[in-house]
Amino acid sequence: MKTQDRCRTPAWLRRLCGQLLSERLMRPSGVQAVVRGILEGAGAGTAGGSDAEATAADWKKCDLIARILASCPQQSLSPESYYQDICPQILDLFHFQDKLTARQFQRVATTTFITMSREHPQLAAKYLLQPLLAPLLRCLNTTEIPESDLLPGTILVTEEELNRCIEDVFKVYVVSNEPVTVLMDSLFPVLGVLFSLYCFTKQSVSHLRSLCQEILLWILGKLERKKAIASLKGFSGLDNSMPSLHSLCQFKAATQGGILITVKEAICVEDEDEDEALYQKVSSEQCQVEHLGDLLSHCQECGLAGDFFILCLKELTQVAVENEAESKTKPFSSKSLLELELHQTLLVENQEQKLLVLQLITVLCERMSEQIFTNITQVVDFVAATLQRACASLAHQAKSTVESQTLSMSMGLVAVMLGGAVQLKSSDFAVLKQLLPLLEKVSNTYPDPVIQELAVDLRITISTHGAFSTEAVSVAAQSTLNKKGAEAQQQTSHDRCSDKSQRHLEQQQNHQKASPAGLKSSAIFTAQEAATPSPPAKQKSRSISTQQLQDVLLSAYDPQIPTRAAALRTLSRWIEQRETTILGMQEKLLKVFLENLEHEDTFVYLSAIQGVALLSEVYPEKILESLLAQYDSGKDKHTAETKMKVGEVLMRVTRALGDMVARYREPLIHTFLRGARDPDSAHRASSLSNLGELCQRLDFLLGSVVHEVTACLIAVAKTDPEVQVRRAAIHVIVLLLRGLSQKATEVLRDVLKDLYHLLKQVVRFEPDDVAKLHAQLALEELDEIMRNFLFPAQKLEKKIVVLP
Repeated sequence: MKTQDRCRTPAWLRRLCGQLLSERLMRPSGVQAVVRGILEGAGAGTAGGSDAEATAADWKKCDLIARILASCPQQSLSPESYYQDICPQILDLFHFQDKLTARQFQRVATTTFITMSREHPQLAAKYLLQPLLAPLLRCLNTTEIPESDLLPGTILVTEEELNRCIEDVFKVYVVSNEPVTVLMDSLFPVLGVLFSLYCFTKQSVSHLRSLCQEILLWILGKLERKKAIASLKGFSGLDNSMPSLHSLCQFKAATQGGILITVKEAICVEDEDEDEALYQKVSSEQCQVEHLGDLLSHCQECGLAGDFFILCLKELTQVAVENEAESKTKPFSSKSLLELELHQTLLVENQEQKLLVLQLITVLCERMSEQIFTNITQVVDFVAATLQRACASLAHQAKSTVESQTLSMSMGLVAVMLGGAVQLKSSDFAVLKQLLPLLEKVSNTYPDPVIQELAVDLRITISTHGAFSTEAVSVAAQSTLNKKGAEAQQQTSHDRCSDKSQRHLEQQQNHQKASPAGLKSSAIFTAQEAATPSPPAKQKSRSISTQQLQDVLLSAYDPQIPTRAAALRTLSRWIEQRETTILGMQEKLLKVFLENLEHEDTFVYLSAIQGVALLSEVYPEKILESLLAQYDSGKDKHTAETKMKVGEVLMRVTRALGDMVARYREPLIHTFLRGARDPDSAHRASSLSNLGELCQRLDFLLGSVVHEVTACLIAVAKTDPEVQVRRAAIHVIVLLLRGLSQKATEVLRDVLKDLYHLLKQVVRFEPDDVAKLHAQLALEELDEIMRNFLFPAQKLEKKIVVLP
């Protein structure tokens, strides 16, 4: 019936209604009046229907209004003049406060935005999108700020303007979810400012944070992948050509809880403030990189995070290539002063670029999960970037253990795909063939023969589309899968971690026996070894054979750090379980642990420290005697660093001995006192620190050596040239007074006066503020002790006496 009625409506009436409607639109507030008139009674025709029908009718009316507003009436001089008059009224539809009509008006406004952007993109960009984004465009580094606005503290964008801008952008882009070309092109230039605002909101509480995050995630997901990656490069600082926040602008917290944009205050940077300015710059860049990592953690499913991670790896390779080219330039002697200055500037920029890339890779590795790669192409790109970096490192002979392990892991990843973990298609093999030139280069130039062999076998398998696969590929695939499973279970329990280390160690040893001499790799095992079951968590003494023990002792000297650390922890576990096979060879075990103390890797020497501490619980006298001899500076057999590691072992031993440490009080104290006279200042400070902890373990009952201890502390605090050592000495005095408390008047009665004079002298003449603070604390402790001694607290007691 409605269609028939519309058809019967006379043409003159339709023209008259259209003319009246157009005239009303052209008047002030005409858009609001037309929208109200059409939306009045929205859904009334479906009063008896469902909510879905009412919503559908409401949407139809909004689409109708959008088409009416987007169509230029005949009375208008031109479409441009019509848009110039009507677009400000459309923008006002977003800002109604009446909750009943605000939602409908916003729906009309967003629909009109989309319709106008499709039908007249140039006019929509000029009269709709530019006014919408004006607060952000105003503070771009590509925009010239008028001189009148360059005064420090001038507000460029008010709190209300910025709030409206971000909320309107969210409604137009995210809520409407229509990636029209003109919408994307208009928002792209201000993405740098949006990201800076997002970083600022992460520093405090702001309602704009979620809006900025949603806008950035939406645009990054809708942009072409090249443009999205280019935006991320601009966000991270890798590409300075992207428009960003003007260098004279800054965000500030507003009085009403929002954010405004102002001109920075003029800062006079003096020489002493240069370090602070550099620190602020580095801190700001680090925060910016971390916020980018937070943003990318939401972009893993679409593959954007994986593509950007691969880009960073390629940038790292490019930096290595540029460094190599730089090393081949002509010597400084043949350069002019201007060339040297330019060279120094470029060198600083390259170093900053390299540090930035390393920061990005570090943050991405920390924030991203293992699902960062979503397709075969990304995995291949990752492996290609790793192979290229390995080839670049080999070109200037800079091979490192980390790069070797990364190369083994990436090639193992390819082996896993070729081994059947992923169902590969012919198109996937076309992607994998990109690795053939790089694998050939690795097989010809890489020094490790095992990696060379694996590279050759991978080339064969890829070239034949998996029709022919060597055993080495299956071995590498199984090894990589085992490593992944081990990492997934790493934090289950201490016993399981020890068992996995033992299994890993035994697999390596079996592989070394089965392989030719010299072909060793920590990343490749045989398939039979990968399937070898792990030993039980608690083994009986008979389960440890002499050959097995000998193999573990040999592995404790293996050049591979994981193998050596696993062997040391296996020996520690056997000592803790009191295995009878090894309890009779404590001298040999102590020698192994002490020699590994000198290793530079923390994982190795901390494992050795744990082993010595466990061994001392079984043989305290013999182990302590050997440790004290190692620590004694008079022997002069070890470096100061090794001696400090032995000191850490001694402290662990004293903690393990508990109350029994009193039996070894004098040899321990005398050793630490001799260490306080060592030529190395770090060792002197470490000895005094150990002495203070030992006094705490002894409950400050020093016996006859109390005079030697106090005399040493007084001498060091007065005469030592190193401030760190003087701090340690005064700190030990504080510990003594605090620990003895009221017993100090008895235990230290002969030296209490000397300690008081020393502390007063330190407070008056010591140049170091920290040492002064320690001395002041000690004086306060001493003052409290003497007050309680001279004026004991009065106690009121009641006594009941029974008379006979």
